[in-house]
Amino acid sequence: MTSHTYLDHGLTIFNTRLGVPGSAPRGSLSDPSRPFLTISRECCAGATTLGLHLVPLFDAELAQEGHSWIFLDKNLLTHALTAHRLPAHLAKFLPEERMSEVKALIGEIIGLHPPLWELEQRVSEAIFQLARRGCVIFAGRAAHIVTRGLADGFHLRLVAPRAVRLARMQEQQHCDRITAEKHLDESDRARRGYVLSNFGQDIDDPHSYDLVINTEHITPATAAQLVLRAMQDKVRAMAAHAG
Repeated sequence: MTSHTYLDHGLTIFNTRLGVPGSAPRGSLSDPSRPFLTISRECCAGATTLGLHLVPLFDAELAQEGHSWIFLDKNLLTHALTAHRLPAHLAKFLPEERMSEVKALIGEIIGLHPPLWELEQRVSEAIFQLARRGCVIFAGRAAHIVTRGLADGFHLRLVAPRAVRLARMQEQQHCDRITAEKHLDESDRARRGYVLSNFGQDIDDPHSYDLVINTEHITPATAAQLVLRAMQDKVRAMAAHAG
């Protein structure tokens, strides 16, 4: 796996906050919750780029007792499994673009992995624990649903027209239009199915989010400023309510 500074830094903080072996504990679930952000996204709507813009902004403007913000996107699942002392290779059995139920059942029968519902529960637990500790940005894994009972969360949805996302897919993957269409449709359909089958919710329901951004004409830098401003308003409102 290619090493990325933001991932290495994020994993260190992740391990510390969840108290995995070799890390120092940080608080407990009885501590007051702290601000966190969830990002639900259509494929190629720009979640990863936005997340990387947000981390330094949040560190500068939404510092919480000196704790750095982290961004967990595609590596969230592997990190969550590691936090629960499960082999990282189990991540392949729990993609957000979910595997077939038949393949999953076979894996359970022959002992390749625990039941999928158990793995999903552990992933959700890790997400919830991290959210309670705050200063984290989640992308995907229905984090907006898992954490909806926590008052300090802000929930964002990123969308863009299909044609725009197709062009981004072709550029990112260096593939032809037909291949891009196939991957885009499969990814969107799988994410929609994942949220529906596991949580009984419609991922496209705008009422599930505090803010929906169409990234067609809004640059990542501009979107980051919009989210920062909204988060700042949220933090002020929560502080006023608590006072």
